[in-house]
Amino acid sequence: MFGVFAFLYKSKLNQLEINQTAILQENNLTQQKNNLTTELDQVKKINQELQTEKKNLTEQIESMKKTWNEQNVSRAQWSLDEYCRKDRNRQCNSCQKDWLQSQSSCYVVNDAEPKNQKTWEEARETCREKSSDLAVVGNEVEKTFLKEKSWVNSNINGYWIGLGAEGGRWKWIDGSDLTNQAWIQQQNATDGQCVTSLQNREWTSVSCTERNAWICEKKALTV
Repeated sequence: MFGVFAFLYKSKLNQLEINQTAILQENNLTQQKNNLTTELDQVKKINQELQTEKKNLTEQIESMKKTWNEQNVSRAQWSLDEYCRKDRNRQCNSCQKDWLQSQSSCYVVNDAEPKNQKTWEEARETCREKSSDLAVVGNEVEKTFLKEKSWVNSNINGYWIGLGAEGGRWKWIDGSDLTNQAWIQQQNATDGQCVTSLQNREWTSVSCTERNAWICEKKALTV
């Protein structure tokens, strides 16, 4: 009799343990479900934020494209007006108004008064604002042209060109070396020195921080 009671008690205990395990498993599943639901809600929220951000970026890009296109049209019109006369029979020139052509380049001589003269770096930046750079000389013809246009003025000591000392060598702003040392009075290149041109003399090396006039160069337009 005692054996039967013990068996029934043990069976009941096992059933309780099974039920308890099932309850724990169900609770775990419920918790996992709740966690997944929370994660899903977070993913949905992030996705919505990303969609909103994508929409905003798309609108910004479209706005930038529109502005860019308008600017390109404006630049194209400006270039056309700069190179081509505004009349019924519009005629275009290789260089803009006030620019001088020699071979395949256009030059503008900035014979500024002392108060408006610039250091070598400042002069170069001014040229860049005009889609050009300080003049680079590649041959005797160009050198002669540049020298003739370096007009003498009592207020001007020289015109900056795109030549300066770098690492003990004379270098052009395009990275090439000065090949004809006879073109410059001071043949020893000292860092911090840049070169000026002036009529009736060879090129002269002075401190790049001095203020001078300057000459810009850009490629001529093919018309």
